[in-house]
Amino acid sequence: MRTLREYIKEAEEKKIAIGHFNISNLETWHGVYNAARKLGVPVIIGLSEGEEDFVGKNEAIGIIKEIRKKENYPVFLNADHHYSFERVKISIDAGFDAVIFDGAKLGFEENARTTKKCVDYARSVNKDVLVEAELGYIGSGSDIKDAVPKGAGMKTDPKEAKKFVEITGVDMFAPSVGNIHGLIKSGNPHVDAKLIREIKEATEIPLVLHGGSGISDEDFINAIKAGISIIHISTEIRIAYEEALKKSLIDNPSEIAPYKILQPAVEAVEKIAEARLKLFNNLN
Repeated sequence: MRTLREYIKEAEEKKIAIGHFNISNLETWHGVYNAARKLGVPVIIGLSEGEEDFVGKNEAIGIIKEIRKKENYPVFLNADHHYSFERVKISIDAGFDAVIFDGAKLGFEENARTTKKCVDYARSVNKDVLVEAELGYIGSGSDIKDAVPKGAGMKTDPKEAKKFVEITGVDMFAPSVGNIHGLIKSGNPHVDAKLIREIKEATEIPLVLHGGSGISDEDFINAIKAGISIIHISTEIRIAYEEALKKSLIDNPSEIAPYKILQPAVEAVEKIAEARLKLFNNLN
């Protein structure tokens, strides 16, 4: 099977994007994987620090490795939004395919210094482990916000992005281009495709769009054309999961079998993931 790096390169060449979906349990895993397998496209599973602690990094790696061994399917595991070198190191040592050091709240120098430390360590352990970093701030948390958080929305400067990438040697770069983590009740900001193109030309490495939930289809398409190769979705599938689970419990008050109660939640997540993967891979 090809490496994640090779699949990202292919996405760049085809002007499509790989879908990245965060999971918190087996139900969200099955929903996302079912959708990807149905469409026959590669997919990245993300675990933030909190999700990793809840799911278990070894358990998640075990699932991914077994699927790749049994089905030879291109599903990859990413340590999403890890906030220290120590947490990144643990994920690299555990066997994740990719890691993200999130130093967006730090100053440029400290962010770059810790990112380079992560990159150097990854190279010493496994050259195929990809390291991603962020510059610019898009907020945090996969939740529904009343308004754009204070300080979020600070867009990435292409010149700073170029300098950051040159200093760190990072494999992938996540810019702030109007995207915001979570959903904003008043509507998510517009994604700046022109800025994406400028950052892509300046850095010449794969770009990742975080905070994908709530972004319009048109903005997604324009972002991919401009240079985005991976798109993160989390809040949308969390909402779909919650709503389907609540309905299942109300509709079946006497049911006690978890696999029956939870099946509608799996299907709801699969529906969202399938729609996004179709769009990202130009399959509509």
